[in-house]
Amino acid sequence: MRISFLANWLYRDDTERRAVGLAAALADDPEGIGELFAECELLRAQARAAGLELDQTPASLEALDQLMPRWRRDPEAVPWLGNDAGFYLGTVVVRTVPGARWQVWPNGQPVIRLASGREFNVVESGVSWAVTGSPELSQAYAEASEG
Repeated sequence: MRISFLANWLYRDDTERRAVGLAAALADDPEGIGELFAECELLRAQARAAGLELDQTPASLEALDQLMPRWRRDPEAVPWLGNDAGFYLGTVVVRTVPGARWQVWPNGQPVIRLASGREFNVVESGVSWAVTGSPELSQAYAEASEG
């Protein structure tokens, strides 16, 4: 599947244009972009292999925290899995924390903006979780849900 804004966002060297393109896509179709971010195929495959179905709830974040981190054996998979974990964390926050929404920083990084105005870099949290196990996804969610 070729999604024009995503191809432009992923393959351009111009960070500002990437950020503007993603921000425009979010403004035009926030639900569609949210669905795209929610796909998290690698994370879902890892969870499914462990007998866990991700249902976009805070309880699923707790279940992910309990998985054995077998993915750490594959250093090439870790950043991709971490990216997926961050997008999944963001998806759960947007769907369950009132007033939370996706936003794009000027560098093109998708983040969550909470109702309080605080911004939360969920991808950074997801990558840290995949690499070290900390912070736990459920802990990051709890901090976001407090505002």
